[in-house]
Amino acid sequence: MERLFRLLVAGIRCELDSKMGHLKSKSPALVPIQSGSRTVPYACMAKVAWINGQIVPLEEAKVSAIDHAHLYGDGLFEGIRFYDRKVFRLDDHLDRLYHGITYLGFEMHIPQSELRQIVLDTCRASDEENGYIRLNVTRGTGLGLDPRNIDRTPAVVVIVSTLSLYPPELYERGLDVITSSYRMSPSDALDPRLKCIGGYASNIMAKMEGYKVGAHESLKLNHQGQVAECTGDNVFIIQNNVVKTPHPSVGLLKGITRDVALRLSEELGYKTEETFLTVFDFFTAQEAFVTGTAAEIAPMVKLDGRPIGTGKPGLITLRLMARFREETVTGVPYA
Repeated sequence: MERLFRLLVAGIRCELDSKMGHLKSKSPALVPIQSGSRTVPYACMAKVAWINGQIVPLEEAKVSAIDHAHLYGDGLFEGIRFYDRKVFRLDDHLDRLYHGITYLGFEMHIPQSELRQIVLDTCRASDEENGYIRLNVTRGTGLGLDPRNIDRTPAVVVIVSTLSLYPPELYERGLDVITSSYRMSPSDALDPRLKCIGGYASNIMAKMEGYKVGAHESLKLNHQGQVAECTGDNVFIIQNNVVKTPHPSVGLLKGITRDVALRLSEELGYKTEETFLTVFDFFTAQEAFVTGTAAEIAPMVKLDGRPIGTGKPGLITLRLMARFREETVTGVPYA
């Protein structure tokens, strides 16, 4: 068993080194590209953004000072990964984005199929093998809360860059997490299924709270004391070889990677449960881990200074991490 543990860690570290820490760049070359219904020139470069029909270097991308997301947080976003020139779970992310657009009543002018192609075109423009996509859609531009008094043409931005949430060594050692004093916003205030830009202020405060005491992440509870999620990740525990995660009704974002982890757990032969958990369940669990687009699957080994299980990444977690690496080849190609 100890030999299996070492082999799994070595394999995961090799994958992380190649896909998270060492991203390939190529020399710029001017190439025309069809972006949605527009033909625009671009230069192959590592960090780019699509904005208003043009692909530009990221540092040159600009939005209005009176954009409604800039003024009031009135916008939506998706964070998406691509691996080996394939965009991972692209359609799931776009489905969630367009559900939010409908819910918030944005007057979106770009069909989902066209935005899908814009994302792929922008990835091709960056000419990166592996990286991170940030997709923003805002209500429009103008001062004042009342949408009737603004230009309601949504601002759409697609950013292709790089992001490594945690250094590779933390995937070997595991994350030290605290329970945050900042609670989840109740569902009757803002539906947690929305990735709303303005709703992340509380998450940022919880993240800062953790960093101040040397923790890597912060666990957020709802107002009933039930575990919901971390600041940017969903959470799981393993008890008696059952993979458990908080039920969506506690007020959490149903993450794309969360759904993948549940499916992979079942494929590996483990029973899964979406259930109601408190910190008691984490203190008494055999293993714990977090999932997210940026985090992928990462072991959680401490909560509030107390070890979870052995205080080291568990074998079930490591198996899921290895299986997840295999799953990343299933994305939408843009080459």
